[in-house]
Amino acid sequence: MTATRRAPPPARLPAGARARAPRVLDTLAATYPDARTELAFTTPFELLVATVLSAQATDISVNAATPALFARYPDAQALSAATPEDIEPLIRSIGLYRGKARNLAALARLLIERHGGAVPNDFGAVVALPGAGRKTANVVLSNAYGYPAIAVDTHVGRLSRRLGLSVQTNPDKVELDLQKLFPRERWVFLHHALILHGRRVCMARTPQCGTCPMAGFCPMVGAKPTRLGHPPRR
Repeated sequence: MTATRRAPPPARLPAGARARAPRVLDTLAATYPDARTELAFTTPFELLVATVLSAQATDISVNAATPALFARYPDAQALSAATPEDIEPLIRSIGLYRGKARNLAALARLLIERHGGAVPNDFGAVVALPGAGRKTANVVLSNAYGYPAIAVDTHVGRLSRRLGLSVQTNPDKVELDLQKLFPRERWVFLHHALILHGRRVCMARTPQCGTCPMAGFCPMVGAKPTRLGHPPRR
């Protein structure tokens, strides 16, 4: 009889993560008290479109392209009439623009067909839209509707590992680890502040440990940086 293979146990939080988490949150709150998304938007629809465009692109490049895009297509009804070829010239400066143009055209049509043109306040419904994954849903629901969520992008994932809050490389698993460590009412602030810190101080290749306010308790200080940001073994 063949033995049943057991699933591996879930990875534990790094040593000291629970003690370190309040210090991380307090430092981020003192350093970035007004942390919020840097994507420019005025409606949930604009935020959804901007977030889809921001995949593997900078917020700066997205914010430079969206004014012309929203002037021509201010809502889902207008965008649903566009073809990818209509959209491409307006977002050509953004990475992967052809695929994103196809996603936006399809996304707008589904918003009309399924949700009357409105961006749904529902996680599963947003994830089901073309070009929108878990991170997109968390960004849209937290910023447009106040839903408590942690959006794990490359910065949040990298800093979570460098600060010894998670050992995971899968964004969904990083999200679960952070949810265990931080109070629900601070989740939205947390991911915005980590993103800002990752952009301004704890960059992927050149972290500025000498000026980092978390250098006193960061397990990566003095270690060779990696893109994955794993803390050094002790």
